[in-house]
Order: sequence, then C-alpha cells, then structure tokens
Amino acid sequence: MPRVFVQGSPVDSYPRPAPEAGRGSVRRVTEVGEEVLHRPSRDVTEFGPDLAALIDDMFLTMYVAEGAGLAANQVGVDLRLFVYDCPDDDGVRHVGHIVNPVLDPLDPAGRRLLDEGEGCLSVPGAVMDVPRPDRAVVRGLDKDGNALVIEGTGYFARCLAHETDHVNGQVYLDRLSKRDRKEALRQVADRRDEVFARRAAKTAALSG
Repeated sequence: MPRVFVQGSPVDSYPRPAPEAGRGSVRRVTEVGEEVLHRPSRDVTEFGPDLAALIDDMFLTMYVAEGAGLAANQVGVDLRLFVYDCPDDDGVRHVGHIVNPVLDPLDPAGRRLLDEGEGCLSVPGAVMDVPRPDRAVVRGLDKDGNALVIEGTGYFARCLAHETDHVNGQVYLDRLSKRDRKEALRQVADRRDEVFARRAAKTAALSG
C-alpha cells in the first residue's frame, strides 16, 4: 500500500511541508461567528495564477495553524475550495486541494458512523465528539479545472466531510447539541489565547 497520495494518486514520497507552502504567505484564520463562515461559498469560475496563489497561501496557513485541512472561507475568501494534508486511520498521508467540492451521498444501510473527536481552526482550542461516516467520496476539480475524485476512510474521511461542510456554510458546532456547543465555546474561551500564541510564534519563526 502506498504511504502517500497526492491529489488522490499514489506517489513514492512527498515533502513535509508540501511545496505549495514554500510559495505561500500566512493569512488570518477566520473565527466562528464571522459571516463568511456561515453562508455557502461561491463556486470557483476562474482558474489561473490567482487561484494557485490562494492555494499556496492556504497550505502555509494550515501548517502554521497546525491543521489537517483548511477551507477558503477560513481565510476570509468566499470560494468553494479547500486544501488538506491529513492521515487516514492506517497512517497513509493524503495531500492536495479540491475546487468546488461535492460530497457523494452514502447509502445509510452501508455506512458506519464514527463518533470521534473533531476540532476546527476556526473554533480555536475546542475538540468535541462528532459523528461522521467512516468513508467519504468528494468530487470536484483541481486548480487547472481538471475533474478530480478524492476518496477517504477513517480520519481522512472526517477531514473531507468537515471541509466540505465549510464550503457549504457549516461549522462542526452546527452538528452539536446546544449543550455540547456551549461546552465547545467554553473550551475556546479557555484556550484561544494559547492557540493564537502558538500560531504567532510559528509565523514569526517563518519571517525571522
């Protein structure tokens, strides 16, 4: 079994961090409550250097914020796009981006829900159990407009579903009970400063 998949295809190896990050600039991560996170994003209709540069910025921002995935609206850009660098439950690394993603519906009879911890860079410091299917298939395009199908299992399936929720205007708090949502926001209040201090230190180290 290959240990790395880039854009859904097996490769012998891939640098850490991904080369895209070396071309990018760090952007501010939006936080829960900001409007751009709570409405469906617009389809990408223009493919070219501006889109490629946004993807580079998103990769670097994701690494600085210690995330496994990042959607464009999490850097304040109202476009259907996300990037990821995420392991599955077998330790296989998955790296890439997907434009205009759509999550395939799964047959309820054949799916298995995993109720496991989930965090979000836009909900800094909080981790809550969220039920997600153990498999996900996302269809979309790459930065050049070519058709793309990305499949994931386990933790990577959770990442694909989480990021597709983002482009649809949902954060994972929307999937929680009122009580659990309140607990998540309490965690943010307790840990937000620590999270942002770590991000600031990483950003300073990059520019130093």
